[in-house]
Formats: sequence, C-alpha cells, structure tokens
Amino acid sequence: MKSIYFKNFSATAAMVVMSFLFLGLVLVFLGRSYVINSYRAGMETNAQEVSRSAQALASDGELNDWSLRMTLSTVSQTSGNHIFLSDSDGTVVSCSDMNIACVHLGKQLGEGVLSALRANGQLNQITTLGSFYDKPHYVVAQPIRSAVDDSVIIGYVFVTADTATIIDSWDTFLVVYLAAAAVVMVIALLMAFMTSKRMAKPLDEMARATRHFAHGDFSVRVEEDDRTDEVGTLVSAFNSMADSLEKSEQRRNDFIANVSHELKTPMTTIAGYAEGLLDGTIPKENEDKYLAIIAEETRRLSRLVRSMLDISRLESTGTSLTRRREFDLLEVVITTLLSFEDRATQKKLDMDLQLPENHVNVLGDPDAITRVVYNLLDNAIKFANEGSTLTVALWKTDGKAYVSVRDQGETIPESDLPFIFDRFHKSDRSRSLDRDGVGLGLYLVKSILDAHGEDIAVTSRDGQTEFVFTVMLAPPAPKEKAAKEKKK
Repeated sequence: MKSIYFKNFSATAAMVVMSFLFLGLVLVFLGRSYVINSYRAGMETNAQEVSRSAQALASDGELNDWSLRMTLSTVSQTSGNHIFLSDSDGTVVSCSDMNIACVHLGKQLGEGVLSALRANGQLNQITTLGSFYDKPHYVVAQPIRSAVDDSVIIGYVFVTADTATIIDSWDTFLVVYLAAAAVVMVIALLMAFMTSKRMAKPLDEMARATRHFAHGDFSVRVEEDDRTDEVGTLVSAFNSMADSLEKSEQRRNDFIANVSHELKTPMTTIAGYAEGLLDGTIPKENEDKYLAIIAEETRRLSRLVRSMLDISRLESTGTSLTRRREFDLLEVVITTLLSFEDRATQKKLDMDLQLPENHVNVLGDPDAITRVVYNLLDNAIKFANEGSTLTVALWKTDGKAYVSVRDQGETIPESDLPFIFDRFHKSDRSRSLDRDGVGLGLYLVKSILDAHGEDIAVTSRDGQTEFVFTVMLAPPAPKEKAAKEKKK
C-alpha cells in the first residue's frame, strides 16, 4: 500500500512538471514572436538613428564620407546588424564593412526595392533585396533627407540581419530560460518533497493508528508538534478522538465486567436453589423459603435490567428537550415521600420535612426529576439507622431550586466520595448492608442531572450523609412578574 506521503508528493511533482511544460509551450509560441519583434524594433531604431546621422554628416548630399562610414561600422558592431547606404538611384555608396574594398560598394539595388521604398516611405520585410543577398534577410530601410530641404531624398539607409542571427538570439534566450527553469523546477520539487513529507507524516501516522483502532487497540497516538496549521488542528482533534475512544472502550469493558459480575450472583443463586428443589436436596418443608429467595433474586435481576435500559436510553438520547416543561417540584417531593411511607415506618424513621408552603415551579423533565428524588430517598432510607431521623428539605435561591436528602447512618469513607456516582460503584458500607442494590442508582441520578445541566453534591461526616441537587426555576408568569415589580 502506497503511503500518503508518496501519493501527495507524486501529485505535487506532477503539478510542478505540468506547470513548467505549460509555461514552456507558452514561451515557444509567444516568446519567439516577442523576441523577433523586439529585434526588428531595434533594427528600426538603428535605421532611424543612422538616417539622422547621415543627414547631419552628408556634405553637399554626398553619402560616402569616411566619418559617416565609421559611424555605420560602430553602429553595426554594437547591434550586430549589417548597415549600408545607397543614393537615391539605389547604388550602394557606403557600407558598415571595415574593408575598404567592400564588395557591396557600387552594387545596384533592384527597381522593385526602390519602388516599394518610394511608395511606402520605408521598408520592413524579409527579402533578398533583388538578389543583393544570397539568402533572405530581415530588412529595415528608411529614407535619408537633405539637411537643406527636408522634402528632398538624397539616399536610403538599409539595416539588415540574417534570419539565422535572429534565430540564434532566440535560441540563446531559450537556452537561458531552460537552464533557469530547470534550476527553479529542481528547487520547486525539493520544496514539494519537503512540504509533502512534513504534511503527510501525521496523515500516515493517523492511517496507521486507524488500522490499530480497527483491531481494538486504542492506545496509539499521533505525535504532535508546534504546527498551527490545519494539519496540526487535525492531529490534535484526532488524538482527542483517540482519548475519547480509549475511555469509551475502557468504560465498555468495565461495564461488561460489572454487569457480568452483577448478573452472575443472582443467576447462580437462582440456578442452585432451583436445582436443589428439583433433585430433592432441599426438604419439602423448606421449599417456600427458597422459592421466596428465588423470587427476590429474580426481582433483583429485573431491577438491574431495568436500570441498565434506563441508563442506555439516557446515554444514547439524553433527556429530550421536548419533554422538559414547567412542573411543581414540591408536589414531586411530597408524592415521592408518600411512596416510601411503609418502608420508613418499618425502620421507625422520624421524617423531618423542611418544605415551603408555596409551589416551587421548575423547568425540566418531571419523570426524570422524579426518578432522581426517588433514587436519593431510596438510598437514604436503605442506609439510615433504624429509629434515626431522615431530613428532606426544599428551598430556592438565585434562580435555582435546591433539594436536600440527609440520613443518619454509617459515614461513607472519604476515599469513596469522588467515585460515589460511578457506574456499579459500591462503598464498603453498601457492600455489607445493601444486598438488593446494583450500584446504578446514583449513577443514573448523576446522568439525569448532567443531561439537565444541573449539579449534585454529597457530604458524609459524623454519621450524617447529605445529597443536594439543583433544578432551574421556571420564569414567573406575566401577572406574577408584574405584581413583583409593582411591589418593588
């Protein structure tokens, strides 16, 4: 399997090469024309300069002056062009060649060349000048006017260049471009190599980590550096996801282990007593006793399954906002207390109710909050000492309603308090006293309140354990709000 780095670098390198190829094609089609046009524009400039010089240096209309010929030679050597002058009849009278016996002197230009010059006032074309040259040349020609009378043409200046000369100029430019392009392309590929490697390294690590995740290993992490770009953000988010997955997997394993442990005990008890009843090991006169134990263990299994279903539903969907409405928390507390009247009487508990006289309207899911009050009261009555006082209080302040449930019994060890709301957690006192519990009641309480965005706190000292939770107060009705403002 190819690494992400290799794929990324291959794609980047292909883009770089394609960019330079495209630029090269553009240069071939447009650059060549630009170079040729620039060269011919330079020839036109030379022709104009030579024409002005000839006009100034020609004495009595004579163009074969030696100083003028030196000027032609100098311009020719500077520009690389061949320059010569002809009189008005087309006879070459001066040339840029340094040879005194120049072969061009005295040559006669064709009548077609002169006709074109006279008709257009200039010449700019590829031609042999009527067999003046053996092969075609780029030719630029301008008239030379008399210094005395500008309307009189005393001759013509010809600036010519072999087509090969201009092509050589283009070839030189092309070679320079190709050399520079090759250097730039190598640098670009090196930079692409380094950038791709830096960008793809964490992506490769993430790919390897996901393969480990697929096999159940959530301990792998991607190395984080100081980069602040999108890849750095992705790496940080990936590691956060990995932490969450690892914790979820750990919770799942713990949950399965705890459920297996909690199910094992009642199922073993039920199976053992059932087999004893079937094979006659248990005497007939004791059958009712053990059937009652089987029934109680069955109810305990039912409570465990029901609690697990409630927790699963809460964790998957949360407390739906559509079920939240305004309700009277005081009514919920009183109704729930009434359901524990028989159990409180059996344990001879003295109920200390610190409840307000007026309604306490709150916002939330009434069924879920009822479950919270029920579980806290059930827990308090279960662990309260016989004949002790159970205190239930309700008050409101700063936009919150507070419910307190306090029992008098064995103190919860301080080391257990941070874990009291964990799933299947049981403190030492509950292990010794709570045979019916499954360790999910307080976890469910905490989950419901977390879904509501509310808090719960627990304190346990000197034989008193108190749970206090909050619920948001409902906003006052318009009439009630107006009455309060008027009262102020």
